[in-house]
Amino acid sequence: MRIQKSNQLIKDHILPFLDYCEVEKGLANNTQRNYEQYLKVFTLWLEKNNLERLLPHQLTPDHVWDYRLYLARTHKTPSGEYLGKKSQNYYLIALRALLNYFTDRDIESLPSSKIKLAKQKSEETISFLDIQDIEKMVAVPDIKTPKGIRDRAIMELFFSSGMRVSELAALDVDQLSFLQDNSTTRTYELSIVGKGKHIRTIFISPRAAKWLRDYLKTRRDVAKPLFVNFRSKDPDNVRLSVRSMQKLISRCATLAGISKKVTPHTLRHTYATDLLTHGADLRSVQELLGHKNVATTQVYTHVTNKRLRNIHEKFHGKKDNS
Repeated sequence: MRIQKSNQLIKDHILPFLDYCEVEKGLANNTQRNYEQYLKVFTLWLEKNNLERLLPHQLTPDHVWDYRLYLARTHKTPSGEYLGKKSQNYYLIALRALLNYFTDRDIESLPSSKIKLAKQKSEETISFLDIQDIEKMVAVPDIKTPKGIRDRAIMELFFSSGMRVSELAALDVDQLSFLQDNSTTRTYELSIVGKGKHIRTIFISPRAAKWLRDYLKTRRDVAKPLFVNFRSKDPDNVRLSVRSMQKLISRCATLAGISKKVTPHTLRHTYATDLLTHGADLRSVQELLGHKNVATTQVYTHVTNKRLRNIHEKFHGKKDNS
């Protein structure tokens, strides 16, 4: 089919693009929501720069460069922080996906290859905690309250399973009915639908299972979601949101005296590095994390190798000066 110019504005292509992501690409709902959020920032940038009437074929590399500068130097998160390079790339990936959509629809546009992602040092892509920091974090919630027990259960499950925050937030009560056997020594298996709608098995340690049972005992409702927002006044909208979980993790880290920024993904990184440090093989960790490509998992080997080198330098070959 011949490539044609579209007389439809770029911003008016976004809704059809999101439908395309759902129907033809089969992307997860969370990915679609993220694309919508990131592209909303792009359309607002177009408006600020009097480019809201821009057509797909009129987008130039100079426009993309100016947008990159905006993301790096001007745009801020709701908490007032500037975007890191990794976050900037999320916005650029969404725009690149939109350009790929134009190509797939034979609409003349800038090639997606013209959008280069910000380079990141491998050390900057992985942030993880020591086990002592995890213990400090999980001790923060007030377990004398239902909310505190819920928060403790969330963090215990994060570290036990290595789940993504979107996966954990999507869990329902009936998925954990097997916990009723009250075993104190058993590690439980649970199949979940992860990123890209791939099914994988995660594991729940006896310790995490204990806190999940304690949490479920506090529930006096019949709501479907596993983790609920106790303050919600809408019985049809009680599921604890991803954003609420992110705030919970950040708050507990701050109260635990951890100076670095801690997110749910930090706990996932900690889970992976802990497995590798204790001898797990890369392929097994790949499967446990639900990574499609082992190259994604290999980023952790840099971290674990560095830790082993530090241990070697600290303890090996030191002269006894006594």
